[in-house]
Amino acid sequence: MTAHPGCENGSLSINFCGIRFRSPIVLLSGCAGFGEEYTRVNGFSNRDAGAIVLKGTTLEPQLGNPPHRVWETPMGMLNAIGLQNPGVDAVIADILPKLDFSETRFIANVCGSTIDDYAELTRRFDDSPIDAIEINISCPNIKEGGISFGNYPEMSARVVAACRKATAKPIIAKLSPNQTDIQENARQCIEAGADGLAVINTIMGMAIDTETRRPIIGNVQGGLSGPAIRPIALLKVKQVYEVASKHGIPIIGQGGITTANDALEFIIAGSTTIGIGTALFYDPSVCKTINAGILEYLDKHGLTGLNKLIGSLELDEDMQDSAVSG
Repeated sequence: MTAHPGCENGSLSINFCGIRFRSPIVLLSGCAGFGEEYTRVNGFSNRDAGAIVLKGTTLEPQLGNPPHRVWETPMGMLNAIGLQNPGVDAVIADILPKLDFSETRFIANVCGSTIDDYAELTRRFDDSPIDAIEINISCPNIKEGGISFGNYPEMSARVVAACRKATAKPIIAKLSPNQTDIQENARQCIEAGADGLAVINTIMGMAIDTETRRPIIGNVQGGLSGPAIRPIALLKVKQVYEVASKHGIPIIGQGGITTANDALEFIIAGSTTIGIGTALFYDPSVCKTINAGILEYLDKHGLTGLNKLIGSLELDEDMQDSAVSG
């Protein structure tokens, strides 16, 4: 296991894919820029997070989607930023050297239009100080008519397998909720070589300006995040844990987490770590608050760490997932 520089072996410390995180909190891709933007905000510290996932990176620079890119919804937010980034060469040469790797772990997020793109991006980051690589398989596949890689288990697995051959670093497959069978997708990604799973990515949605009768988001549709999706994300984590736990594969549970109790729900459902995204926009000090709340819970219940809490959801033997209608 790789120890974190300066990491204290406290109750919040957790092992994720063989890497020691000082906190179970992971700041999600696209929500903390390239790891240094929020350090300018008073009261924020990268040290309060176990890891930061960098903004999605492509082979070539991208300008992103036309405006509007962001729209606030009841208990949530739509975004269609469009992978705006300076390209992998600039990220490795100009951004990574400026990051303080003694503060936290840094995870790259790779996005491609073809399987070869993903493999090449992974190869580039393999020869960098980055701690792990998250594969954003929710990107559209331009060779297959623009369908998302992540919505089809076989295609997801092909991407993961190609990336696995390109690196010895831990690989995290970011699973889409916009698919029929997330458990099968998780199983195939694990068999293809994923070391961890991020559950879930945003849920596709849209908003309409009733006066103009036009979509508000310039890209027509965007990813919905925030508390509105939390119950969906929680169920998906529980379902994926049923598969991942058999293989010892850890999960980053994410989707609408804003409080310590939200985080604890995800951990009990099966998350080893928990992702914070939209909440950071409302409260840059939310990591401190969540860490403190988790520590209070552990003390209250006589727990010395998080391991016994992960996947501790209690179910009656006859309880089964069911769809209720009527």
